[in-house]
Amino acid sequence: MDAVNRRIVGHLMRDGRATYAEIGEAVGLSAPAVKRRVDLMLARGEITGFTVRVAPEQLGWGVEAYVELFCRGNVSPATLRRDLATIPEIVRVDTVTGEADAMVQIMAGDMGDVERTVEAIRAGARVDKTRTSLVMTRVIDRPVGGPAPSTT
Repeated sequence: MDAVNRRIVGHLMRDGRATYAEIGEAVGLSAPAVKRRVDLMLARGEITGFTVRVAPEQLGWGVEAYVELFCRGNVSPATLRRDLATIPEIVRVDTVTGEADAMVQIMAGDMGDVERTVEAIRAGARVDKTRTSLVMTRVIDRPVGGPAPSTT
């Protein structure tokens, strides 16, 4: 990805609704040139999609938690996906290094929902134990998935 494309992605990460003309003005290209570059980045898989960021509490998610998942034996990412995908409060699962096998992010309405979700996770035949941490304050919440946004 060249420097101009990185700047285009940076602008899209800051404002996914920016027009090609607005981005073009900032990076020194015409709107059609920006569109061609974005289309190419989409085709090459460098940009994988566009999304909306929401305020979790506005959707009724009052509690956020991270659950460290400790499994019995070796468990593949595909198995984790299959076992956990049906639990709606789970918004992200990553395999990790260290003692835990995976890190599970939960968005829930209240503590009862967190408890039910953790119990559903623990019910999995491959789960040995879990360790849950509740989020108190989001200090930094940057968009992910690309280069760090440019200040220009």
